[in-house]
Amino acid sequence: MSHPDIPLFKSKALQWATSFDICCCLDSNSYPDPFGKFDFVIAAGATQILNIPTGQAFEALRSFYDLHKTWMFGLFSYDLKNEQEQLYSRNPDGLHFPELFFFVPKYLITIKNDQVVVVLGNQEILEEIRQTELAVPAHGNPLNIQHKLDKSAYLKKIRELQQHIGRGDIYEVTYCQEFFAKPAEINPLQVFNQLNNVSPTPFAGYFKIYDQYILSASPERFLCKREDKLISQPIKGTAKRHPDGVTDEQVKLELSHNLKEQAENVMIVDLVRNDLTKSAVKGTVKVEELFGIYSFPQVHQMISTISCELKPELHFIDAIKNTFPMGSMTGAPKIRAMELIESHELSKRGAYSGSIGYISPEEEFDFNVIIRSILYQETEKYLSFQVGGAITYASSPEGEYEECMVKASAIIQTLAQ
Repeated sequence: MSHPDIPLFKSKALQWATSFDICCCLDSNSYPDPFGKFDFVIAAGATQILNIPTGQAFEALRSFYDLHKTWMFGLFSYDLKNEQEQLYSRNPDGLHFPELFFFVPKYLITIKNDQVVVVLGNQEILEEIRQTELAVPAHGNPLNIQHKLDKSAYLKKIRELQQHIGRGDIYEVTYCQEFFAKPAEINPLQVFNQLNNVSPTPFAGYFKIYDQYILSASPERFLCKREDKLISQPIKGTAKRHPDGVTDEQVKLELSHNLKEQAENVMIVDLVRNDLTKSAVKGTVKVEELFGIYSFPQVHQMISTISCELKPELHFIDAIKNTFPMGSMTGAPKIRAMELIESHELSKRGAYSGSIGYISPEEEFDFNVIIRSILYQETEKYLSFQVGGAITYASSPEGEYEECMVKASAIIQTLAQ
């Protein structure tokens, strides 16, 4: 059915969904996307749940999907890397998100071209949603947001990593730092709505797992599957938007020709091509777009698109496993970069730089990269967000720090409201 006021319906649907213990909402915010199946998806309630720690998690997901062969929504945490390689995660963790969590929803609603479709559940839920009263936004207590690293400590870490690059250990590493608040009391839905207002992005998501929340304004797709085709769209290369239109166009043009940003981007493109080769029909891996420039409210981003044809004999879950974690959040070579991330970062990544998304009954899927996201543990009153950037030999530590602060700006602005 078509709905006369889609923004109002979306707000009410999310308000309705968050009354369940488990729900997931994925919102494209009307960005054009040749690979996107839906403009908005909301899954609420769970009929089946898979919650598995690292070890045999991908294998468990494969069995879970083969058993149910239906819609499922879920989270891959970054620390599933330890299942892939001889790696570990021992940094402090204030959030304790599941390492792999998937659920089969009781109710599923999709929107595409203003058409609202109840995929799972009965039509009566549309009337329930229509009658849902939107909560009046309330002012929460001010949050004391702290850095795990002060600026001088951050600059020191970057210089240490550049020494590894100089020695040839790695070419590039994505180094992240945590901002946190404790005790923090927020209304997760209200904060997500504010974040989605301040920074509408094509892979936004709201994921509630009991008392844990992922509030994501992600601009990045990790991996999606359409029929037999796999598509990955890593982001590497960032420039801050300018309020003056003419200057902003100049900033965008400069980003598109910036050799440092292109070098960062192409290293990750090569890594993604290599990852996709493990799942691809021989000779089908191709770069569909190199150094595309896309604009978001706070930043311009350099995004490349790599695709391949999935080997018919390979289970699609193995294709996810073969590319996880996404190269844009590790660096290259991947394993050594992940080792250095573990030894130089001060916080466990957990859900951050992992992925949320869906799998369909037709064995198609779409997953984002959990960046530009607020993570919240309601019981522990712990709020966290991390930001990072790609460090290369040519990086300016000061410049990297400034880029981190630009990326954090939408979240800090949201939490200050």
